[in-house]
Amino acid sequence: EEIFPVVDEKKHVLGFATRKFCHAGSKPLHPVVHLHVYNKNGDLYLQKRSMNKDIQPGKWDTSVGGHINYGEQIIDALMREAKEELGIDVVNPVVLFSYVFESEIEKELVNSFSVIYDGQILPDPEEVTEGRFWSREEIDNNIGKDIFTPNFEFEYKEIMAL
Repeated sequence: EEIFPVVDEKKHVLGFATRKFCHAGSKPLHPVVHLHVYNKNGDLYLQKRSMNKDIQPGKWDTSVGGHINYGEQIIDALMREAKEELGIDVVNPVVLFSYVFESEIEKELVNSFSVIYDGQILPDPEEVTEGRFWSREEIDNNIGKDIFTPNFEFEYKEIMAL
């Protein structure tokens, strides 16, 4: 089973816990990475979450998102997740911000990044049902319509305010 670090809001590791424990409602704060992949036209790649996911199945979400493993550096997790989920090698990601996001079953410290990427994207079918680039107008027209994950909507609004 996957082991995640348990952290405080300043990213200090306090201990560790299993994935099952972190997602069982006890809500220890554990870190994740999000990557927003833009093409040169400014369109944002979104992935549709698999129906097998335990959180927000079938919703459109951030380009890449995943947990940081115990003992793993944030940037290494970002690179690993981008390769696993979309088959891409990330070069020079931009640090955006970190924030705490709490759902009904977990509490995450989200480390958010962006990158411009115009190469081939090969989504992992076990992780991603489908994926495509969305224009800003398409995203704006669908905010609040239960198409996107709440986490993505929050993060997107924060990015647009930068």
